Amino acid sequence: MSSSGQPFQPFKQIGAYVLAVVLSIGVTLAAIRTFPGQFLPKAEATTGITAVQVTEPIPLETESTASPGQGLDRSFVSTAVNQIGPAVVRIDTDRIVSSNTSPDPFFDDPFFRRFFGEDAFPQPPQQYHQRGQGSGFIIDRSGVLLTNAHVVSGADKVTVTLKDGRTFEGTVKGADETLDLAVVKINGKNLPVAPLGSSSTVKVGDWAIAVGNPLGLDNTVTLGIVSTLNRSSSQIGIPDKRLDFIQTDAAINPGNSGGPLLNAQGEVIGINTAIRADAQGIGFAIPIDTAKAIQGPLAKGEQIPHPYIGIRMMTLTPEKAKEFNSDPNSLTILAEVKGVLVVQVVPNSPAAAAGIRRGDVVVEIDGKSITTADQLQNTVEASRIDQPLQFTIRRGDQTQKFTVRPGELRDANL
Repeated sequence: MSSSGQPFQPFKQIGAYVLAVVLSIGVTLAAIRTFPGQFLPKAEATTGITAVQVTEPIPLETESTASPGQGLDRSFVSTAVNQIGPAVVRIDTDRIVSSNTSPDPFFDDPFFRRFFGEDAFPQPPQQYHQRGQGSGFIIDRSGVLLTNAHVVSGADKVTVTLKDGRTFEGTVKGADETLDLAVVKINGKNLPVAPLGSSSTVKVGDWAIAVGNPLGLDNTVTLGIVSTLNRSSSQIGIPDKRLDFIQTDAAINPGNSGGPLLNAQGEVIGINTAIRADAQGIGFAIPIDTAKAIQGPLAKGEQIPHPYIGIRMMTLTPEKAKEFNSDPNSLTILAEVKGVLVVQVVPNSPAAAAGIRRGDVVVEIDGKSITTADQLQNTVEASRIDQPLQFTIRRGDQTQKFTVRPGELRDANL
């Protein structure tokens, strides 16, 4: 208060000045929002990345004028699947199984059979249908397709369904259980065909696309990579097969069996096979080059020969042999070398006829060093029936040679 009782005038003037500044700022901001183009700088504005010359208002797009998919690359997976999808088929099988087991335990009671006589309790064979499902793919426009042997094994009826819904009755022209491959024929014309690639060019880390009908779910695609190559059948617990598989982490489940495994270009590099029910996160496929080599003879109904010598074996190293020899309960002394230990000799087999014994260590065949069981298996598989093979064997501290003539696997009593 002044001495006269009036308010101090400087404070009043300051308040009026602040109010004027605030109103001026508000009017300026409102003008910028209303007329944005009038307040944009015409000089270069530094953005930290590059300089942008602004000379006129920039319109804001509220709707895209680009056509759907324009400027976007389609997925290589969808491109590959679209290329091969029509050639992938579902295979349904029906097998009639007979059983002599009576449906009523009363019929099997010995007391009533003796009392009334056998003729009073006839037991007609019981029949039931055993159904299965798998996949396959067409390799010839006339209707030749590939699948797994276990998909169609023992089937009395084979029904093939195309992606477009057409169904055909299929005929199994040939099957090889050892390689788990089969050729099925349907009567068709100008059918879609799957392009075949080469498994010899596949590398670990390549894309792998599995197509098929897993668990009854048609037209399913899964993606992964090639985890490893040349995974032997013995390594994955199926010694009755003679295959080196492509291993992949693309999901392969029952129903996928027989379907194609593709590369990034949509070419078939393998045939999926769900052979390990306990496999989690990994699947296996038969290399397409293996199928190419035998599909012609199978389509003609020919048998594929598989030489065998009749031993069970394991890879031996000097360290394993030394550990075995240090056991006081060992019944024999093994040669401490790299080779293949004969664990068992099948009676009446070619190996037994040649004089090979349990505990022998195979170190050479026809002068070629043998250091693993898979190497020995592949050498025998590449031989011919009754073609003599010269085995060099370490028996204890002695080296001996034996002549083994491979027999035909399907004739073996294994």
